[in-house]
Amino acid sequence: MKKALSVDKGLLVGIVIFVLFIIVGLFAKWIAPHPPLAIQLDVRLQPPSVEYWFGTDHLGRCIFSRIIYGVQTTITTAIAITLITLLISLPIGLVSGYWRGRADQFFMRVVDGTLSLPDVVLTIAIVGILGPGFVNMVIAIVLVRWANYVRFIRSLAIKAGKEEFILSARMSGNSHLSILRKYIFPQIKKPVFVFIALDLGRVVLLMAGLSFLGLGVQPPTPEWGVMLHDATSYFQLAPHIMIFPGLAILLFVLCCQLTSERLKKET
Repeated sequence: MKKALSVDKGLLVGIVIFVLFIIVGLFAKWIAPHPPLAIQLDVRLQPPSVEYWFGTDHLGRCIFSRIIYGVQTTITTAIAITLITLLISLPIGLVSGYWRGRADQFFMRVVDGTLSLPDVVLTIAIVGILGPGFVNMVIAIVLVRWANYVRFIRSLAIKAGKEEFILSARMSGNSHLSILRKYIFPQIKKPVFVFIALDLGRVVLLMAGLSFLGLGVQPPTPEWGVMLHDATSYFQLAPHIMIFPGLAILLFVLCCQLTSERLKKET
């Protein structure tokens, strides 16, 4: 009973932090004390104060306001990338794991080739070919992350396909599509949700890394990776410029990690 209560508390903390991020993003216009793109050179590189809670950057822009607006860009994009990746990978993983055969062999060779390189290296290579920018960053991350989803969903589908009730469903005359929809998918949806919760943090890290290198979201868009990129030249002079965006990334990734670990124990 105590263990279950502890798990519930940890899960609650993760969900509350995630919901707070979403609320901040939705109401950024009303929460942010200053316009995120307003340049005020007379207050550039100001330390945290009553007026500027997280200080100002090299152009006098309010860091707190830019972090708040960055929730819209960073987290919304990460969720969109994750959903697109899932929509692509779910049918491939189900078909590959359920039917096996030549389709499975083909997709697994493609997946093995994709996973043979680290995510960061392959993502940078794809963006380097397509060119820097928001859309190309989204395409690159989807092309890299889909293989992880396919392999995970395939393994779940193979395990679920060996259950006795699947054999009973086949003998009862259910079509393959009906078995996938009614029996296989309900069995794997919880582990997939856990995987998604964890992967959101990874996607945010990938986005921040690409933007930090100048390959993702481009300035002056208020995005956490862009803010880290802008702060590199001023870190020793005004370390708060890099510290606060870094803490925002860290908090969100920890939130995803905590939620995923607690959900994993519940499943």
